[in-house]
Amino acid sequence: MATQYQLPFQLSDPSLLHFDSYVNEKWVAAKSGKRFEVLDPGTDKPWASCPANSAEDVSEAVESAHAAFEKYRKINPRQRAKWLLKWHDLTLAARDDLAQIVTHETGKPLAEAYGEIDYSLGFLWFFSGECERIQGSVSQAAAPNRRLFTIKAPIGVAAALTPWNFPVAMVLRKAGAALAAGCTMVVKPSPETPISSLALAVLASRAGFPPGCINILTTDLDNTPVLSETLIKHPLIKKVSFTGSTRVGKLVASHCAQGLKKVTLELGGNCPFIVFDDANLDQALEQLMALKWRHAGQACITANRIYVQSGIFDRFAALLKERTAALVVGHGSAPGTTMGPLTTPRSIEKATAQIEDARRLGADVLLGGNPLTSKPGYFFEPTILSGMTEEMLISQEESFAPIAALYRFDTEDEAVKLANDTSMGLASYAFTKNIDRMWRLLETLEAGMIGMNTGNQSAAESPFGGIKESGYGKESGKDVAVNEYLITKTGTLTLEGHY
Repeated sequence: MATQYQLPFQLSDPSLLHFDSYVNEKWVAAKSGKRFEVLDPGTDKPWASCPANSAEDVSEAVESAHAAFEKYRKINPRQRAKWLLKWHDLTLAARDDLAQIVTHETGKPLAEAYGEIDYSLGFLWFFSGECERIQGSVSQAAAPNRRLFTIKAPIGVAAALTPWNFPVAMVLRKAGAALAAGCTMVVKPSPETPISSLALAVLASRAGFPPGCINILTTDLDNTPVLSETLIKHPLIKKVSFTGSTRVGKLVASHCAQGLKKVTLELGGNCPFIVFDDANLDQALEQLMALKWRHAGQACITANRIYVQSGIFDRFAALLKERTAALVVGHGSAPGTTMGPLTTPRSIEKATAQIEDARRLGADVLLGGNPLTSKPGYFFEPTILSGMTEEMLISQEESFAPIAALYRFDTEDEAVKLANDTSMGLASYAFTKNIDRMWRLLETLEAGMIGMNTGNQSAAESPFGGIKESGYGKESGKDVAVNEYLITKTGTLTLEGHY
C-alpha cells in the first residue's frame, strides 16, 4: 500500500518498513479495509498509510497474544533475557534507519531522534537483567508448624497505549518490562507515529520472540477511542499501560475500573523549574535549554513554568533569550536544525491561544510568539514570555509547545507554594547550591520526580511516574517497573510432625 507514496528518505534496510498492522507475526489490514495517512510534520505531506483498525479488529489480536502468553509464561527467565538482549542489539544496528523514521513521523531533529533511540536501548538492556531478578519470599508464620511463601507470576496479556512524542521509547519501556515479566502485549501506537512501532515489531520477531508476543494495532484519530475502549475492556486483557493526557487517562482508568484491571498511568505535566540566586546559572541554563526546547517543548516532563529568584531574574532572562535566539528551526532532517516542527497542527492552535491569553493578562513577549507560516509544516517560533501570573492559561495547563514562561519569586516558601499550585505532579526541577535548601525541596515539592541541579532525569534504571493528576504506577526502575506486570501469590504450608 505504500507504493502510492513517495518516501522522503532511504533506509539501509528497507525491509524494516511495513504499513499494515502486525498480529501473530502476520501483516494484516483492518476488516473494514479503511486506512489513514501518516504525515511528515515538517512538510504536512503524507508518506505512508496504515490500517484504521476499529473494535472488530481487537479480538484476533488479543486472542493470539493470549495464546502466546500461555506458552511464553513458561519460558525460563534466562531465555527471555537473551531475546531482550538480541532485540537490543538489532535495534542498535537499525539505529540510523529508526532515526529517519522517527524524524519523519514526529518532526524532531535527527540528533534528537538518535537521542531517543539511545535512551530507548537502555530499557531493553536494563529489563534483560531484571528477568532473573524476579523473586518471591519464604517466612515462618506466627501459627505453629506453618510456613509462608510468595511467588511472582506474570499477570497476563497487557495493552499499551503509546503517545507520539517518544514513539520508540514508550514502546520499548512498556514492552521491555512486560516481556521480562513473562507477559505478552498488544500495542496501540498513536495515529501520528505507527511506522516506528511496526519496525520495532519486525526487530522483536528477528530477535526470537514467538508469534503473538507483541502485536501492533494501528488506527486513526477517529477510531482511537472505540478501539482503545474495546481493547481495554477485552476480558483477556489483564493490565493496561497508558501514556498521554490527564483527560484521556481518566477515561482509561474508568474503563479499567469496570474490570478491576491493573493500570499504569503516565499523564500530563505542568512541571516547575526553579532557579535560586545561588545557582550556577550556566548549569541551570544548559539544563533548561536541553529540557525546554527538546522536541519543540513536546515532552511531558518539560519545564512548563520557570520560576527565577528576583535577584537574578533579569540576567537569567537575558541569557535565556540570547541562547534561544541561536536555535535553528527547520525540518528535522535538514543539516543544522536544532528545533523541528510541532507534531500536530492542533498544537499550533493551543500555543497561539495560550500566548494570546498571556498577552491579554499582561505578559511580555521577549522572543518569538508566532507560528512560522513561511515554512510548510507545523512550525512555531521558540517563544519566551515574561511577567507571567498564576491566572494565565500557561500557568494552569500543560503547554506542549516551544514556550518558556518566566515567573519571578522572592523566597523559598513562595517558590514552593507556586510550584505546587497545580493539579499535576509529574516532575519538578530545582537549582541551588544550598544543600539544606535542596533537601527541603526534595521533600516539599509535590512531584513524583525531582531534578536536583538536573534537567532531563529519565533513565531505564530510574523509576518514572507522577503523583496527583499526573497518574500512578511506575515505568522503568529497579523492581517497580517489572512488578507492574506481576501478581503476587501467597502459599501457606502446614507441616506435620516435630523436629
